[in-house]
Formats: sequence, structure tokens, C-alpha cells
Amino acid sequence: MPRIDVSQVPERKGSGYPSPFAATAGARIRRALGDAGGLTDFGVNLTRLPPGAWSSQRHWHTDEDEFVYVLSGELVLVTDTGEQLLAANDCAAFPKNRVDGHHLINRGTQMAVYLEIGSRSERDCCHYPDIDLYWDSAVDVYAHKDGSPYPNKV
Repeated sequence: MPRIDVSQVPERKGSGYPSPFAATAGARIRRALGDAGGLTDFGVNLTRLPPGAWSSQRHWHTDEDEFVYVLSGELVLVTDTGEQLLAANDCAAFPKNRVDGHHLINRGTQMAVYLEIGSRSERDCCHYPDIDLYWDSAVDVYAHKDGSPYPNKV
């Protein structure tokens, strides 16, 4: 089963962020290609980001490497050091435990399409430097930075 029929991989729209943080990534559309192929060591998502949408809240991981490769459109990569334009055939890497919050924003007028590739650590924490949000894989719940959990989604 090496060939994956991308059209048969279910689309997942939005994010799992609690309110009010979910809205900016609410239009993001992902297809989990790695899951469809049975991969367990790393994940691969084919992601579409419409104009005005964010890939995520700005974040960094303690135990997961991330890599993005732009297939079409243009995206603005926002990091602690500023902004960079990424176009088709550009890529960016985010090593684990590097304290440099990052995300992508589609400020263009066309749909942007990119691959997200990331390791799947059994023990990862995700920090969100701009907002009161924290995620720990051990409990798999979004929490405030003081540790108190956000309410579960309805």
C-alpha cells in the first residue's frame, strides 16, 4: 500500500485550540498523509491555508522537530526574529527545544499549500509565547500558563 490516494484522506478543518485562540487557525485544512500511510515515527500533513488564515498560534516544541515545505502560494513566516516571505519551493525548519515561536500567515490573495513534517515524540510540551496557552502531551489538555486547564470543547 505504498501509494496514498490523497483524495481519500479525510480533511480536518480548524484547530484544537480553546476559545478564543481557535479562530485564527479555524480555516486551516489538513490531510494527515503520514497517518494514512501508517507512519508512526513522524507525521506528514498536506495543509491548505486560505487568504487571511494562520497555520497555528505562534509556538515552539520541547521535543518535536518541525519542517515545512511550500508547494504553492505565499506565506509569511513569523518568528521571534521577525518575518520572512516563503513562496513555492521554499522551506523552513524548527529544531526541537529551540525557543523561537513560529507560525505561518497567508497574507496573499491565493490559497497556499504546504507540507508539514514533524517528529512524534511521546513526551512533548508546546509553548505559546504570545498568549496564555500551554500544552503538555502527558495530559493532552490545553492549559493556561499557570497550569489551570481550559474548559473542554463542547
